[in-house]
Amino acid sequence: MQHRYIQVIIECGLNEREQLVVHVGCSRFFKIGEKGIALNNMKIIVGLGNPGEKYTDTRHNIGFMVVDKLALELGLRKTDGWQKSKALSCEIIKFADVLLVKPQTFVNGSGTAVSKVLEFYKGNIEDVWVIHDDLDLPMGKIRIRVGGGTAGHNGVESIIASIKSDKFVRFRLGIGRGTIETEGNTEKHMHQSSVIKYVLSRFGRSDAGNLRHLVKKGMEAVRTGLIDGIDKAMNKFN
Repeated sequence: MQHRYIQVIIECGLNEREQLVVHVGCSRFFKIGEKGIALNNMKIIVGLGNPGEKYTDTRHNIGFMVVDKLALELGLRKTDGWQKSKALSCEIIKFADVLLVKPQTFVNGSGTAVSKVLEFYKGNIEDVWVIHDDLDLPMGKIRIRVGGGTAGHNGVESIIASIKSDKFVRFRLGIGRGTIETEGNTEKHMHQSSVIKYVLSRFGRSDAGNLRHLVKKGMEAVRTGLIDGIDKAMNKFN
């Protein structure tokens, strides 16, 4: 019933009143506890990025872009959907059994927000889905995996360190490594300072089409995971 509920909301774009009507028929609902809110099988979807206009539309913020797109797909307006929570160090949308999260700690401190959200909402680590950029994947490619190392991503490293586990789902969105010209040759492995400069740069005009496709594809991958399960999402998008 939970998956059907989410599917109805996504496909029909129901408003808040209509959502309530649909939700009345669902077996799962919010349970308010003394120290937080316990939801059965809640999915915590975390888009990684840096807060502030300075970082808007940069490569490192692809996670923010995907959860923003998902929020709009769910019929939540950008202006009033996200709620700021200083206590949880993030912006958040609570929607049925789905929690959308944008940490406001900067990418390298993402674990602080994720651990606070997990504790407050009494979530399960395996129900945390993290969306982030990946230098090692070509622009536009997506890989979904459960557990594993950090692949050099500081945000993922911060989350693993904070929640003491790597058993969460990652949606890795390829942004490529770009190219650096040195004495007429293309440098395959960028120096760390060049990597930082690259991920904090904005997508160029030539990337506009690929960016739109990647954000849409990322949103569709998460949506497929919510409706049909993460295994089917892996089979479809990996």
